[in-house]
Amino acid sequence: MTDFLAEQDRALLERHGLGNFDALWAKQLEAVDEPNTAGGGWSSVFRLDLEGQGYYLKRQSNYLTRTLQAPFGEPSFAREFRNISRYRKLGIPALQAAFFGQRKVAGEVRAILLTRALDGWSDLDSLLTRWAQLSDAQHSAILKACGLLARRLHGARQVHGCFYPKHIFLRATGDGYEAQLIDLEKTRLLLFGVRDRVKDLEPLQRRAPQWREADLRQLLAAYLDQPTDSSLLDSWLTRLTARRSHKETR
Repeated sequence: MTDFLAEQDRALLERHGLGNFDALWAKQLEAVDEPNTAGGGWSSVFRLDLEGQGYYLKRQSNYLTRTLQAPFGEPSFAREFRNISRYRKLGIPALQAAFFGQRKVAGEVRAILLTRALDGWSDLDSLLTRWAQLSDAQHSAILKACGLLARRLHGARQVHGCFYPKHIFLRATGDGYEAQLIDLEKTRLLLFGVRDRVKDLEPLQRRAPQWREADLRQLLAAYLDQPTDSSLLDSWLTRLTARRSHKETR
């Protein structure tokens, strides 16, 4: 695969001598967390700041996953990059890639994925920790933004696969909030209609215990483009609650 370098980031990266795979692989940075390890390989994330623009530089070695395109294994970043590219083509708001590349060096499979940092955005998880301190208007705007994001995702026939609060990022705008997704590695095609949609949405309900039925109705109203007292929302709440109960009793 040919390396990908976003035109928007090319000049900045090249000014700092970081416009190619080898330079990004060799760049000395401090990891933001402990590396993931599996099957003798590793994957690590680093913060990179250049002239006020933040990035997350992710590097991995022999950290492989099997896919239909690569039944014998490929870097997990390759799948994530394909999904980032797909979301962009489909118009689904999500993180953006600045660079992707992979190499095989003396039997070692290396991969790099550089994404723009979402500085100025807050993940839904952090907003939920202070949910009680937010106003009713903020609650409504956040719930609407999450519902519209899910609607756009599923309308493009994509299942995120990890639709958790920590993977939904929001930013206040003049009249509400806008939302986008990160962690696209498990994305797949939506094949089974309502079943897939409920399966994708339920973890969001389960991991947001601060939300009561009235909150969920606001989210579903945006998702389904229905009023909050619609009978359609009743059936969706029933499905979501049933799946949640099933997951919690397993």
